[in-house]
Amino acid sequence: MAQIVEKELHPVVRRKSGVRRALQWILALAVLGAIAAGSYALWERLSRVESTDDAQIDATIAPINSRIAGNVVSVLVGDGQSVKAGDVLVQLDKRDLEVAVAKARAELADSEAVLAGARSDIPVATASTTSALSSARSAREDAAAAVEWAGQQVNAARARQGVAQANVRVAQANRSRAAQDVERYQALVTKDEIPRQTYDQAVATEQAAAATVDAQQALVNEAQQNVAAAEKSVEQARAKLQQAEAAVQAALTGPQQVLVSEAHALGASAQVAIRRIAVQQAELNLSYTTMVAPVSGVVGRKAVEVGQNIAPGQQLMAVVALDDIWVTANFKETQLKDMRIGQRVNIEVDANGRTYTGRVERFYPASGAKFSLLPPENATGNFVKVVQRIPVRISIDPGQNQDHALRPGMSVTPKVEIR
Repeated sequence: MAQIVEKELHPVVRRKSGVRRALQWILALAVLGAIAAGSYALWERLSRVESTDDAQIDATIAPINSRIAGNVVSVLVGDGQSVKAGDVLVQLDKRDLEVAVAKARAELADSEAVLAGARSDIPVATASTTSALSSARSAREDAAAAVEWAGQQVNAARARQGVAQANVRVAQANRSRAAQDVERYQALVTKDEIPRQTYDQAVATEQAAAATVDAQQALVNEAQQNVAAAEKSVEQARAKLQQAEAAVQAALTGPQQVLVSEAHALGASAQVAIRRIAVQQAELNLSYTTMVAPVSGVVGRKAVEVGQNIAPGQQLMAVVALDDIWVTANFKETQLKDMRIGQRVNIEVDANGRTYTGRVERFYPASGAKFSLLPPENATGNFVKVVQRIPVRISIDPGQNQDHALRPGMSVTPKVEIR
């Protein structure tokens, strides 16, 4: 009975075994197909991505340097402290610079007063020059008229002198004739040939002629004195004319004096400008005693303490701007063939295991080796080709670093989607 049942079930078992083997083959083929599809997808993805592990986070690091020498009176921040742009970081002693500002302002006020005086001298000099020139010309005209009048007086005195001298000669001739008549009449009156009265009349005439000669000679002497006085007046008038001419020449230098006054005003104006610049410089130096954060970020590398004397250019600390970060990735030159600006990038951060997104922003102008302190020299004849790395700047999409988890120097792995 059992054998009969086994014979009847054997075909069923064989059919089930065949189905099982068929299912196994189908499953195997499905697995192989999935593996092939996954491999193709992985190959496709890998062929569309360029990545490197030679990359790190970079950020703007603002150094805080002193622009003046001074003594530190307060340090208001410490390492790792967050600050905002404009927050006071370090305060220097202001007293010396406040004195310098006060001195510069006082010197500016003095220069402005000198400038005001120099400018007021210009119209005064102009008016004085015009008045002096007018007065000098008027005096010269008066002196010239006086010289002319004195010359006329000399001519008139000389004319009167000539008339007086002529009258003297006439009087002398009359006296000589009268003397001859007296001498002739004296011989005749001795002989009683003429009346005594005629002789006496001749004597009286001779005496009158002598008196006339004396009178005319006195007039001549007076005329000579008048001529001398007139000539002296001419000399005096000529001297005054020379003085007036000199005054005119001196007054003609007035425009030059005005120019000198204007030059003094220009010099004073230049001094005022110099003093104003000195005041601005002193105020700037005073403002440099308060050092503020140029950007918002976190303080690092603090190297200043209260009481420390610092020198110009000395670095006191740095402020790292965590809101302005990017990735600097050093790709092999063979990876740049299909890389373009604007391509999407996935950035894997080792520190927190997160993945950020960004874009290729720019390519650096040379390889890192060219910017090194000692660039490689390949002109020795023993050249070995080495694949170079070109720095690529990758921007991080906005809003992904609100918690400031990304810090400069962190290692990252950027993956650029090149297709």
